[in-house]
Amino acid sequence: MLSMGAGLFPTEPTAAMCAYVRLCEDLGYDHVWFGDSQNIWRESSTVMGAAAVGTSRIVFGTGVTNAVTRHPSLLASTWATLAEFTGGRVALGIGTGDSSLRTMGLKPLKLAELEKSIGDLRALFRGEKVAEPTSGAEYHLNYLSGRVDVPVYIAASAPKILEMSGRIADGVIVLVGTAPEFIKGALDTIERGAAQSGRSLDDLHIVLWTPTAIGEDSTEARDLVRAHVSRVAIRPLPARVDPSLEKAIDRIRDQYNYYEHMNPEAAHADLVPDELVDLFALAGTKAECAQRLKEIESLGVDQVSIVPFVRPGQSREGTIRTFADIVNGRLA
Repeated sequence: MLSMGAGLFPTEPTAAMCAYVRLCEDLGYDHVWFGDSQNIWRESSTVMGAAAVGTSRIVFGTGVTNAVTRHPSLLASTWATLAEFTGGRVALGIGTGDSSLRTMGLKPLKLAELEKSIGDLRALFRGEKVAEPTSGAEYHLNYLSGRVDVPVYIAASAPKILEMSGRIADGVIVLVGTAPEFIKGALDTIERGAAQSGRSLDDLHIVLWTPTAIGEDSTEARDLVRAHVSRVAIRPLPARVDPSLEKAIDRIRDQYNYYEHMNPEAAHADLVPDELVDLFALAGTKAECAQRLKEIESLGVDQVSIVPFVRPGQSREGTIRTFADIVNGRLA
């Protein structure tokens, strides 16, 4: 059976985010992944630390952080501390950087830079010294008494980073949509990368990250995820979109506003046609989402992590509960 994850952007006060985490743990979710974008959401490390209090099983991850706004020394210290506090219930999700950088006019890391940062993080977790690239000075985590185990997950959509993830990551957060052809394309690319380091897909934990809205009204559910779909659709992907949809994607790319990143009421959401929603989201009635989930389960991913979308001011609790019901076969 697929394991369950929840992607939680800190759009609500910390107390509300803590309540979502407790709910996820009670319902059998395996991971909670917190969005990290300092200019548009609340501080992820503060929220994770607070949410960890009183939990005993669920794993805390980022979906995802970066090594620019967070210097590797800061990343390593944050995650070593969180691992210590939670008894190792951590999963460092990292990428090249998206809204956290673009809202300040900064560019994402190049893949070689991301790989170097991950190598430095792993060395720091082993208690070793690494060189700071600007100053050249060596630094380390002085308080570690031994190696700390922090698995590194890379967020990936485009073919090159999917392949790199297969080669070096412990897990991959795959954001390519929910259509079988895109998921298969991503897994094939990850597997090609894994083979380069003498591994296979079985050696990685594959998380499918999907914008999700489940309700009685399919149209309303689709409307709720259009903003997130817009971000997926404008990335390079491991399979081709039908040429008839390319003009719509170009319009989205031209008008995307990073300060409205993942906001269900973003203006660029209105540019997303239903055809793209059906390719890149889990949205619709319980029955429709259950059918799509069956298709996904047969493809070989380990976890489906939903990003629950609701209207501003509404609670995400209903979507979190309904997805758990679907996975556990409680459709009635």
